[in-house]
Amino acid sequence: MRRRDFLGTTGAGLAALLARPLWALPPDSRYMRTIGLQLYTLRNQLSEDLPGTIQAVADAGYQQVEPMKLVGGEDVFQVARDKGLKVTSSMIDWQTLVNPDAQGVPSMSETLEAAAKEKLRFLVIPYVGKGFRESADQLKRIAQRANRAGEACRKADIQLCYHHHSFEFAPLGDGKTGWDVYVSEFDPELVKFEIDVFWATIGGRDPAKTIRELKGRVAQLHLKDLKKGIPTTYDEGKVPADAFQELGDGIIDWRAVLAAAEYAGVVQCHVEQDQSPDPIASIGQSMKYLKSL
Repeated sequence: MRRRDFLGTTGAGLAALLARPLWALPPDSRYMRTIGLQLYTLRNQLSEDLPGTIQAVADAGYQQVEPMKLVGGEDVFQVARDKGLKVTSSMIDWQTLVNPDAQGVPSMSETLEAAAKEKLRFLVIPYVGKGFRESADQLKRIAQRANRAGEACRKADIQLCYHHHSFEFAPLGDGKTGWDVYVSEFDPELVKFEIDVFWATIGGRDPAKTIRELKGRVAQLHLKDLKKGIPTTYDEGKVPADAFQELGDGIIDWRAVLAAAEYAGVVQCHVEQDQSPDPIASIGQSMKYLKSL
């Protein structure tokens, strides 16, 4: 090769390299190899056509699903696997830990029995209802119960996780938030976090920074975008429907989030969009965006 041609080729390659983002999601990233969908996104479609809806998830390029329900939701697990999707993580009934004496609530032993049957790797506490989360003492009791449940999960070779919303970031007094209580009170080995990037952002937190601060304590992420101009909100019931956006259509820096996930040791990610006028189209759009990173 002549020197002039070499320099031209090298210059073009260098220009292409410099034009690339400093961090990009490789096509063979473990997050893309295992990318999941939290099925709350398609709750209405699932109730109308379970096999067809799960097929649409597979067709969109997702590798696994995270069901909304474990005990009593076994049909979703079977259909997902029949369609070639993995199921490694599931939400559980939040009242199993928070309000276990409520009528019809599955016990933790029933939950673990179902998890073992489905060969799950993660169980997720998905929520804490109003009336159980207004004080630091209430949240400390939840953390204590979660630690005990986490120990039972560990004996079954399952990791218990906690999925937050934005109420945890509300001030409780003395300069503390519910998030501070959980970070302090959860046993780092027994209860990991499933960080929801949307709820962290709408709760006034930098999601990438939050993930990095919890290195080693975040097992999973929920990925969904937040519309520009939505104010900090601590009450999930007051979030407008259009606040929930497809990945890439909102204000969240996804490269920073996914780089933080790599740094913190996050195992896997699930796309979720709580509200959408066309959820099937939304999950396809979000997948297309992830592939473009």
